[in-house]
Amino acid sequence: MKLETTLEERPGFLHAMPLFDLLSLVTMLLLLVPMFLSQGGISVEVPSSRFQMQRYADSIVVTVGSGSEEVPIYLGRQAVTLEELSEQLAALMQDERMARAIVLLKTDMRTSVGMERKVSEVILSAGFRLALVGELEPVDEFTEPDSILPE
Repeated sequence: MKLETTLEERPGFLHAMPLFDLLSLVTMLLLLVPMFLSQGGISVEVPSSRFQMQRYADSIVVTVGSGSEEVPIYLGRQAVTLEELSEQLAALMQDERMARAIVLLKTDMRTSVGMERKVSEVILSAGFRLALVGELEPVDEFTEPDSILPE
């Protein structure tokens, strides 16, 4: 005796499953890709420091690279000159939210102190607060606080 089903077939749901797999893969890709992208305009080697900065909600990153002829300056990811930096910071100061922001200055170790000072003066003259960014140096677990100070 042959068995027969009285329900009609609905293969539509089975054909939709690969579509759900594809959508979940695209969603995961969109969530993971930004973590692997570079954050700044250029890569710089910043000096090390024992102190750790707090995180700021509103911050503007200015990066100063090293160069023999013309030192590259970046406001966020955009390359600017010293004059353009001054103009763009003045424009940002007009925005209420950005007026409370702090400027994080990332300077390459090979950049001259004079250039770092010029960029710092431009930032401070625009009315922003300034913080110098460094790389956190590893702390030796067995170092006593008194041994750090000179005798």
